[in-house]
Amino acid sequence: MNFIVLASGRGSRLNELTKNKPKCLTVVRNKKTILDYITLNFDKSDNAIISTGYKANLIEKHLAGKSINYVRNKNFLNTNMVESLMLCKKKLRNGNLVIIYGDIYFDQKIIKKLKKIKGNVIAVNPNWLHSWKKRYSTLKKIREDAEDLIVSKGKIISIGNRIRKKLPKFQYMGILKIEQKTFNKLEKFYKKINNKKISLTHFIDQTIKAKITTYNYSVFKNYWYEIDNISDLNYLKKNI
Repeated sequence: MNFIVLASGRGSRLNELTKNKPKCLTVVRNKKTILDYITLNFDKSDNAIISTGYKANLIEKHLAGKSINYVRNKNFLNTNMVESLMLCKKKLRNGNLVIIYGDIYFDQKIIKKLKKIKGNVIAVNPNWLHSWKKRYSTLKKIREDAEDLIVSKGKIISIGNRIRKKLPKFQYMGILKIEQKTFNKLEKFYKKINNKKISLTHFIDQTIKAKITTYNYSVFKNYWYEIDNISDLNYLKKNI
């Protein structure tokens, strides 16, 4: 299994906390960082890859001694997560890919379950609105921050677009698993669209609409926190 962590961004909305270090090195509890908790999900048999960018040397120094492959997105300021993901190709081994955003704190049981599910799977959360109400004071702000997610018969139909009407039942968790043959298809499509600034959710949405591949979804009620700003970090520390 290839286990990929996308951690190339700074996370400027965390202000001074990320002025001199990457977002994933933000301390969340017990003097451990977001990245420390993500790496707890690595199995010895996993091919662990971290895609870095901002202050990449600090990540490598922080995890010194661990068996991890690093891929550096030197153009992280002008690209997005999809570019960071595609750069991991040179470090891949045979097997499926578990892909994790480098700014989330979540229950380890999610990954254990996800690895057992066949096919391309996107992790979604049904309890997202509760935490979004804590993070944002108005429904308008919730709509602006959250992304639409439309599902049908176990499949993702649309993802990453602006919420137009009613709030979605689920929210994407920044965790997914894809087959290696799917990664190869995605890479070809990425080269074709030639858009290095496209977000990962919009990219997934385009691959669905272009019928490049399909994605199942798996519902997880386990704890999961997205850390975008100081309020998110304080909310996380208060609830754990």
